[in-house]
Amino acid sequence: MRVAPSILSADFGNLAHDVQAICDGGCDLVHVDVMDGHFVPNLTIGPVVVDAVNKASTKPLDIHLMVENNSFFVDLFAPYNPEFISFHIEEEKHPHRLIQKIRSLGIRPALVLNPHTPVETIEFLLEDVDMVLLMSVNPGFGGQTFIPSVIEKAIGLKALIEKRDTECLIEVDGGVNDKNIKALCDAGVDIVVAGSFVYKHPQGIATAIASLK
Repeated sequence: MRVAPSILSADFGNLAHDVQAICDGGCDLVHVDVMDGHFVPNLTIGPVVVDAVNKASTKPLDIHLMVENNSFFVDLFAPYNPEFISFHIEEEKHPHRLIQKIRSLGIRPALVLNPHTPVETIEFLLEDVDMVLLMSVNPGFGGQTFIPSVIEKAIGLKALIEKRDTECLIEVDGGVNDKNIKALCDAGVDIVVAGSFVYKHPQGIATAIASLK
């Protein structure tokens, strides 16, 4: 299991320290939630902050776009050479075109599904992307409660991936903790995003990441 702590739960007054803490604590990716106040009712970070995160991080970035006008934001964040850029299928009219653009920039393209969006909507895109991110909360804010139906959804997605004979990874984001991580692993999930659980764990960041792994 790869763990990608979300910096949405970090202390932005001590951002470099909090990014270094998850890297030193054993994370595999640094998850960056980009929200534009339009696609979701929250406004988070732009390229100035991502530049600071990238300089502080010793692990690859995992950039999750929750925005309108995805192509514009891909151009903004591509210079930071993230491992993944993921975008919501609900917001993209021409996903093949955007997937090709992301890959042409040397970045691994990924799709995101909101909790209500069926996995069947992306069956014919699975060969073209490297990862699918399943939201296990409604996007927009950290600290929300895990939606259990994502486990069934992950099982269905894994079956589709095997049907299409592709090596697409599955990531889950929202309310992940040590109580549901085993069920997610059993469902075929490869990467989990965890913000509050990691940053607010009473025994510290390294313990939180180790418990998920």
